[in-house]
Amino acid sequence: MAILIAVFIVVGLTTAVKGGAKKNIEVSKVEKVKPSDEKKTEEDGEKDKEGQDVELDDPNIRVLIMTNGFRAVTHSQVNLTADSGMVVTYGKEEKEYSKRKTLKFEPDHKWFKNGTVRVRAKKGRIKVKSIKRSYGVPAYDGVIELRSTAEGIVIINELPVEDYLCAVVPSEMPASYEPEALKAQAVCARSYAYIHMKKYSYPEYEAHINDSTRYQVYNNSKRAESSSKAVKETAGQVVRYKGNVVSTYFYSSSCGKTTTMEAWGTKPNKKNGYLYSAEVKGEAGDYEKNLPWYRWSVTASAKTMSNLIGLNTGKDIGTLENIEVTERGPGDVAIAMKATGDKGSVTVKTENKIRKALGGSEYKIKRQDGSETGGRDLLPSAFFSVEKKGDKFVIKGGGFGHGIGMSQTGANEMAKQGKDYKDILTLFYKDITVG
Repeated sequence: MAILIAVFIVVGLTTAVKGGAKKNIEVSKVEKVKPSDEKKTEEDGEKDKEGQDVELDDPNIRVLIMTNGFRAVTHSQVNLTADSGMVVTYGKEEKEYSKRKTLKFEPDHKWFKNGTVRVRAKKGRIKVKSIKRSYGVPAYDGVIELRSTAEGIVIINELPVEDYLCAVVPSEMPASYEPEALKAQAVCARSYAYIHMKKYSYPEYEAHINDSTRYQVYNNSKRAESSSKAVKETAGQVVRYKGNVVSTYFYSSSCGKTTTMEAWGTKPNKKNGYLYSAEVKGEAGDYEKNLPWYRWSVTASAKTMSNLIGLNTGKDIGTLENIEVTERGPGDVAIAMKATGDKGSVTVKTENKIRKALGGSEYKIKRQDGSETGGRDLLPSAFFSVEKKGDKFVIKGGGFGHGIGMSQTGANEMAKQGKDYKDILTLFYKDITVG
């Protein structure tokens, strides 16, 4: 009996619905990008997922769907429809609805008395009319599962991982990018998904991930033929290091170099050795040397920077007198910074917190092509130097994003120069295999 119970526990860890039929799938034991400006996992990335690796043919992934703007987990109401009509399952009941029907749910809907409610389209995708994404009302493959909680309704989208990736790749990389760059992105996204499918990030809802930048952006941009083709042509392929599927971090643009997990405060070890400081260049020099974010600068008054540092670090140092990068990591990334004012000083460590300390909308960022854009919550990257000129501070830097793993614009430039997706991946990740 104990053996049978153990078997049932393993088999029941993950449920799959394909073609509308709910079934169990086994999880066998084996071994984690915005537009990836500042990626989600910058501080979570150093934590290896523990659990069981997924070695299945197109397994199902369960994605928690957040509210508008990815601001919250629970929804005050949920409205569903499908062009082909819907099939609803709750408890032991199953009902069918015509294509003209919109189902409206609030937390006290009577169907929740029987537990979760599962809704699928008779054919095609189901629309969640109560939320908006960048392309409008989002539509989802697979099943929409609803759970009522004290805070509101939780939406879980359960679907095959390859279908999931078709809505991740165009949300993380422009669908207009070169085919080989899109393939590299597809492999990275699949590897990231497989790592997170080892364990539920939301065990209370049995969800592996959510659909925001906290993990991978999912279904924020409309599916595109080019990105879906990239997913199909790399089907099942992942990045492995020493035989294990690994977290393939990615970001927007490099300054010509990448960095390691030391930027996030994690020392090199036998698990993260594939994340190294690469030179993103070919025979003609740095691949991204002609792109706007390759180099950038910020000029801001001491008063502005004083206010930002005080606000972002929670420490009032008075009028800023000096900013010093006190420690750099591989690739010359800033990993420790000291800001000194007439009331004291504050030390900030790790690239993400440094970028946060210096971030703000009170200044403009000038890119190397002469264009300007407003500042944001994070400084574009931690690959920078600082100089004080009179009562102003000039920050000169390069790249956009955390700088660990694959640069997406770098991948695109490599593809333009004839490199294939495996060439791209083996430049950004050391000693890996793809397949």
